[in-house]
Amino acid sequence: MTIQWFPGHMAKARREVTEKLKLIDIVFELVDARIPASSRNPMIDEIIQHKPRLILLNKADMADAAKTKQWLDYYASQGNKAIAINAHEGTGLTKITSASKELLKEKFDRMKAKGIKPRAIRAMIVGIPNVGKSTLINRLAKKNIAKTGNMPGVTKAQQWIKVGKELELLDTPGILWPKFEDQEVGLKLALTGAIKDTLLNLHDISLYAIRFLEKQYPDRLQKRYGINEIPEEIVELFDQIGTFRGCLTSGAMVDYDKTAELVVREVRSEKMGPLTFEVPQDIQAEE
Repeated sequence: MTIQWFPGHMAKARREVTEKLKLIDIVFELVDARIPASSRNPMIDEIIQHKPRLILLNKADMADAAKTKQWLDYYASQGNKAIAINAHEGTGLTKITSASKELLKEKFDRMKAKGIKPRAIRAMIVGIPNVGKSTLINRLAKKNIAKTGNMPGVTKAQQWIKVGKELELLDTPGILWPKFEDQEVGLKLALTGAIKDTLLNLHDISLYAIRFLEKQYPDRLQKRYGINEIPEEIVELFDQIGTFRGCLTSGAMVDYDKTAELVVREVRSEKMGPLTFEVPQDIQAEE
């Protein structure tokens, strides 16, 4: 499965981000805490270059807490500041301004020494579609300024948003790279909802989800679908899940389309509990 998805507004967004860099002090890079590496846009490093960066692991409530801690430790070991947040509930957001001040202390000290009056920190938020940028902005601003939606591509234009007296945010449209060279990255993004379902084969996504759960969280898979022993054959496993959950045709045969949709929907809606689909060791192994 090779997913190619690079609408015109995303190409435009990349140009706009590059043009606006000179206006901002720091970049807030928003990633999905369930897939911190796969939800990073490889173009971002190239685009923002040496601008100070704060990595925000959003949807931390949906991720495995122990594995999120591994990611925070990993970023710290790489010299990057990272914070785990839940923009929907507002958890961890108070740390954003203080962390930004810490990262920009030298710059603002130099400005102060030159007699420049203190001003709000200017930040740009970047991230792939559906990672929660608009939800974060609305939470920080304490009002519905940015459009939100659980479909990728809701935000289409840039806008400045004031957050109290200490922070000004430049929202940017979600940017996804032109092609996923690694098939597994595409599967992770699809499973967590970063890619529109109309572009997917749900059977591929559900198969990836089941194999992942079988390997990393077998107890949850067995408990959710009443499985005593996980069979080796994937068709047999689908049969057990479909039968247990009543995904059947009028002829009492397992409906594989419904079963695949069920599995994907339940992973996304946390029916399997908090899940993290990659750990730093995976990235280090690749490197």
